[in-house]
Amino acid sequence: MKARPRITIQIRSALLTAVVVFGTCPIYTSGGQGSPAQNPQGQNPPSQNPQSQNQPPQNPPPDLKSPGFQEFSDRVQKYVQLHKSIEATVPKLKATNEPELIDAHQKILARKMKAARARAKRGDIFTPAAKENFLKAIASEFQGPQAPHAKATIKQGAPLNRVHLHVNEIYPESIPYTSVPPTMLQKLPKLPEEVAYRAVSSDLVLLDVKANLVVDYLPGVIPVEALNGQ
Repeated sequence: MKARPRITIQIRSALLTAVVVFGTCPIYTSGGQGSPAQNPQGQNPPSQNPQSQNQPPQNPPPDLKSPGFQEFSDRVQKYVQLHKSIEATVPKLKATNEPELIDAHQKILARKMKAARARAKRGDIFTPAAKENFLKAIASEFQGPQAPHAKATIKQGAPLNRVHLHVNEIYPESIPYTSVPPTMLQKLPKLPEEVAYRAVSSDLVLLDVKANLVVDYLPGVIPVEALNGQ
């Protein structure tokens, strides 16, 4: 009769040991492959996508309210004010399909605009601060998911021989240009209807569309690899 307490104590000790051991063991799935049901540390496994690991980090475009872009927009507005004042002195062109009349009207406007900006030079509109913002915005356009479409759009006007543009001169008819991709336009300051962006080889041109004048331009800002479709 005195041995029963010892047996009871031994049984209780064995049960307690089993509970402790079972509670510290990892829980496995029913598949029986020795894999835990979940990460015991509560952490997600590292990404196994090699492309995401090899891609370079993307640089976001500058804010459209940045000082460089603001300075550019202010100077564009001053140019447009001059354009409107000069255009008001030119006889209005009536609706016509005759190219000779349209060309003559354009040349009169261009001649007066050139005289009004006789001292214009490169950098008057694309100031150094503006150039820095444009460089970042254009570089970001040729990265990420929109890059293939942007490269295809830019390549439509390439290749070109070395282009020599001049500020305040009529844009040469012999040099083709390409429209700037829509996704890039979203990253650049909006323009009044009197002017437009044009991509000419690796240059970004600000063109007076009514006078066909080169208002200003940024040379070599479009990546060469984009022109080659790389």
